[in-house]
Amino acid sequence: MAEVIITLKIMPESPEVNLKKVFEKVREHVNKFGEIGKVVEEPIAFGLKSLKIFFIAPESKGNPEDELIPLIQKVEGVANSEIIDVRRTLE
Repeated sequence: MAEVIITLKIMPESPEVNLKKVFEKVREHVNKFGEIGKVVEEPIAFGLKSLKIFFIAPESKGNPEDELIPLIQKVEGVANSEIIDVRRTLE
């Protein structure tokens, strides 16, 4: 079975939210679905930054959005989260 690369975007509640602490809490949830490959802080506007997490998961696990997004939404400091990209890896 193939693997997929999933890009997860997390928006904090405000520019004051510590994204490193948010990532530490979110990492536990993401690791249940796959292996984190890359984490990027992306500037949005007025000091606000989003957190993009790229991880690899087996395609057989299906779409993690139904299970993963509700867990991340409960993390303190998270305003919004969404899966913005899913791509199949080359074998």
